[in-house]
Amino acid sequence: MIKKILFATDFSRWAKRAEDYACSLAASWKASLTVLSVAEFLPGLNPDYPVNQQYLADLLKQASVQLSDLKVRAERRGIAVTTRVATGIPSEETITVAGAEDSDLLIVGTRGKTGLAHVLLGSTAERVIRGAPCPVLTVRMEQAEDNGAPSKPVTLERILVPVDFSDCSLDALEYAAVVAQQAKASITLLHVLEPVSYGLDFTIGHAGTREHVRGVWTKRLEELASALKITQVPVASQLRGGLPSDSILDCAKTLPCDLIVLGTHGRRGISHALSGSVAEAVLRKAPCPVLTVRSPKFGPGHSRVIPVATFSAMHS
Repeated sequence: MIKKILFATDFSRWAKRAEDYACSLAASWKASLTVLSVAEFLPGLNPDYPVNQQYLADLLKQASVQLSDLKVRAERRGIAVTTRVATGIPSEETITVAGAEDSDLLIVGTRGKTGLAHVLLGSTAERVIRGAPCPVLTVRMEQAEDNGAPSKPVTLERILVPVDFSDCSLDALEYAAVVAQQAKASITLLHVLEPVSYGLDFTIGHAGTREHVRGVWTKRLEELASALKITQVPVASQLRGGLPSDSILDCAKTLPCDLIVLGTHGRRGISHALSGSVAEAVLRKAPCPVLTVRSPKFGPGHSRVIPVATFSAMHS
C-alpha cells in the first residue's frame, strides 16, 4: 500500500495540476502527504554576502507562506500534511527528503518557473527520476489548463503498462498492479513490435514471419495477464507494431488511459526498449501523468505476482 506521498513543488502555476494529483491520491488512499519546497541556492554562491542572505530570506519567507496555504487546502480534505522547506539544488534536495521520509511515491510537475514548454530530460525532472529512492509520478499541465481552462477531475481508472519483458519493465508492472488495486483501476499491457528490433518490414512477403512473431508475443502477454489474475485487477493486452513512442502515445490516447507506468534502469535511464528519445517523447507528450519505476517499493508481506526470472529468461 502507498501510505507516504512526497509532493515537491515550486508553486508555479504549472505545479498546480501536480498538487491536484498529490491531494487527490492522498485523500482517496488515506496516505500521509509531505509537501516540499526547495529554495534554489546554487553551489558557488556565498551565503555570507548580504545580498545573497536577503535573496534567500525572501525565498524562504515566500515558500513558508505558500506551504501554509497549501496545508490548509489539504487539511480541509482530511489529509495528514507535513511541510518542509530546503535550501540548495532542487533535484538533490528532493531526492534527499524522499529518502529521509521513506516516501512510497514522489510527485512532481513537469513544467517549472522557467516557462519552458516542457521540463527537458537532463534537468531537474530527469535527475529526480534517476535518483529517487521510490517511484516518481510526473504530472504535466494540459494545454487547455495552461490557457486558463478549469482543471479536470483527477481520475485513475485505466493504467497503461508498456512491457518489453526486461526485469525493469516487469518490476514496473508489479508496482502498477499495486497501484491498480489501491485505485480500483484496470491495466492494459502493451508490447510494441519494432520492425528494426525484429528484422521485419511487415510487407506481404514477410506475412508468415510476422504472424509467427505476433503469435509468440501474444502468448507471452497472455501469460503475464494470467499471472495478474490473483490480484483481481482487470487486465487487457495489446500488441502493436511501429515505433515505441508513437505506439505508446497513440495507445494512451485511444484507450484512453489515466496513467502510464514505465520501468527504468538506475543510472542508465529508461529500459533499453523504452530508451532515450522514447522516454523523452512519452514524458513530454503523454496525455496523462507518467509513473516511472526505478526502485519499486512494496509493503511488508508483499508476495510477488510477476516472477521476473521466468519472464526474463523467456525474453532473453
